[in-house]
Amino acid sequence: MKNKLNIAVFGGGSWATAIVKMLCENRSEVGWYMRSATSVAYIKENKHNPKYISAVEFQPEQLKLSSDINEMVAYADYAIFAIPSAFLKSELDKITVSLEDKIIFSAIKGIVPETGYIVGAHFNVEMGVPFKNIGVITGPCHAEEVALEKLSYLTLASKRKKQANYMSKQLASRYIMCKTSDDIIGTEYAAVLKNIYAIAAGIAHGLGYGDNFQAVLMSNAIREMKHFIKKVHKMKRNINDSAYLGDLLVTGYSTFSRNRMFGNMIGKGYTVKSAMMEMSMVAEGYYATNSAQKISLEKEANTPIIKAVYEVLYEHRDAKKTFAALTLILD
Repeated sequence: MKNKLNIAVFGGGSWATAIVKMLCENRSEVGWYMRSATSVAYIKENKHNPKYISAVEFQPEQLKLSSDINEMVAYADYAIFAIPSAFLKSELDKITVSLEDKIIFSAIKGIVPETGYIVGAHFNVEMGVPFKNIGVITGPCHAEEVALEKLSYLTLASKRKKQANYMSKQLASRYIMCKTSDDIIGTEYAAVLKNIYAIAAGIAHGLGYGDNFQAVLMSNAIREMKHFIKKVHKMKRNINDSAYLGDLLVTGYSTFSRNRMFGNMIGKGYTVKSAMMEMSMVAEGYYATNSAQKISLEKEANTPIIKAVYEVLYEHRDAKKTFAALTLILD
């Protein structure tokens, strides 16, 4: 192992930008892959991302920027992927250099639509990355609050504690608290599911439901999440930890939540297409809902909230009637 390990972030959105900011607190050089060569040039000249959390100012000499994914994969010892799941496969298909001995951390809170895998499983099955070399970065942590340097929390999950600890040290700062976990699959599924439940919270808000119902919805959501994750990966875990319950709550309630925003628009009568066009960022929960519903059916999991969101988004059922029916089975 080299004395100095290179870390690179892959993605040009708000979460990728926030992770680069965290790393820059601790490292003299941070690799950053962005698909857009125009954005790369803009950051070098203007010191901030032109499209996302542009209040964050970078020192260009601290960044190794590239729009060539193979150049950045070759550079990185630790590769953090924060590309939206809907675009991940097309980006990974560009990779021609070896991923052998690379440590991959997924900061993507979604399921790869083309394969139905969570990101870690996709790297393992489709890209041949050993499971021991895969980790997960999860919250509760909004990019916007990182930009404001408000106290935020991360969980780093890996089967190898040494890798999780190393990544924790690279990301921790006076405003970022880190803890580690060995529940790679559970934390990644939790990060996926909380986006679906945030869409449900948004739909309910858009339909005019108040705080009382939202509280019932979230308490049912955490039980549903526990049941779902246990079906796909049974191990000892505390569902009330911040990586599960905390991330669910911040995504379900925060005004920064793009998934809640997306759901709110659906509840107000927007079509899926018009809501997506209105938003400038990807709502991961939309794509995750389709895959999660399929997994629920395969595993015979009882997930009425996921089912309700799926019916509204994919079967185009009336949101008002669907949620009225949902209220009768929540407790």
